[in-house]
Amino acid sequence: MAWPSPLTAASTTTRSLHRELEPEYRFRSTSDTEVILKAYRKWGDDFVHHLAGMFAIAIYDPQRDVVLLVRDRLGIKPLYVSQVPGKMRFASTLPALVASGGIDTGIDEVALHHYLSWHSIVPAPRTILRGVQKLPAATIRTIRADGTWQDREYWRPDYTRKPGHAGWTAADWQDAVRDSLRTAVRRRMVADVPVGVLLSGGLDSSLLVALLAEEGQHGLSTFSIGFDDGAGGDAGNEFEYSDLVAREFGTRHERLHVPTADFAPSIGDALDAMSEPMASHDVTAFHLLSDTVSRHLKVVQCGQGADEVFGGYGYHQPLAGVPRDQALTAFTASFVDHSHEDLLAIVEPEWLAGFDVSGRVLADQAGRAGRRDRAGCRPPARYPPADGGRSGEAAGQHEHGLGARSAGTVPGPRPGGTGRVLPAGT
Repeated sequence: MAWPSPLTAASTTTRSLHRELEPEYRFRSTSDTEVILKAYRKWGDDFVHHLAGMFAIAIYDPQRDVVLLVRDRLGIKPLYVSQVPGKMRFASTLPALVASGGIDTGIDEVALHHYLSWHSIVPAPRTILRGVQKLPAATIRTIRADGTWQDREYWRPDYTRKPGHAGWTAADWQDAVRDSLRTAVRRRMVADVPVGVLLSGGLDSSLLVALLAEEGQHGLSTFSIGFDDGAGGDAGNEFEYSDLVAREFGTRHERLHVPTADFAPSIGDALDAMSEPMASHDVTAFHLLSDTVSRHLKVVQCGQGADEVFGGYGYHQPLAGVPRDQALTAFTASFVDHSHEDLLAIVEPEWLAGFDVSGRVLADQAGRAGRRDRAGCRPPARYPPADGGRSGEAAGQHEHGLGARSAGTVPGPRPGGTGRVLPAGT
């Protein structure tokens, strides 16, 4: 068998997989890429079930004459796809695809609707650009030589409690969380270069430092960022707390102070580094921190994502006091930023003036409304569609053209070709 060649592969925990495959296969390196290739050779498409963590992978299999695009279960690692006449391009960043030329960079209006409604989130497969899509999480896309393709969702959580956990006490759950955190930290200690921590002094990053110390990590490098104090006496940094953690665990700690004068000029650089627009106020600060830390270390752990998992944001908290069958309504009321009417008032106020309060089109605007009645633009609907951004795509009908191969590019389907989306377990 001619081994498939990885065109891009992101790191995952592969040492245990290396040991499992070693009796059958000869390894010439310690790289994740070679382990992934051997795993694919042994298990085929099911190799994904043997991977843990975050990954984005592209494999060309010359025997099957297919390209596989694979994304991790939660969609942590990005993988962007663009279909241009005769080609399907893919990359780990959206700007890379735009730089390749010929991409439709117009705004996807449904994606804009999601972006303005859902805290700057555009769910896969859409992106803010019409000509670029995201491979959905937990998906294997098989692209054939004739350009047709098929998606398979290889994993989906059922969001139900396991029967064996029904009798667990609060202490049992605490122990389970602690064990899971230890496992996660241990896995992410595997790297070919030193690993540091972005230490804010908050609960998440401080816990990471403590767990790394428990794993025997000595001389750990930690980094904190701070700014000038704000008007009204607001503190611009939390060095007091990060210093406390650094002293407790004996880390090599560096305070990175960013003067106010340096902040505004860095906004453009932060925007340039984004694959998709983000509206959080701390994006520029995080970009400055990452840029500075990258001059010292290439791999760091941080506490990003803990609030999503443990319900730490304000829009999660109303869910604690409602029955399960009312959770969606309570979450929507708390999470959704703007209703359809609000969005129209922001984006096209002159068009909204053509509707009365019931959503009926006024006579002098009827013609315009007929032309402009697009997805997400009809005032009577109160909230965005609940299709997770997959309107149209979920039906699995996609048509593209035919073209030549190039690095990072596979031929698009011939005229009339289709793609298909298969559910988990298919």
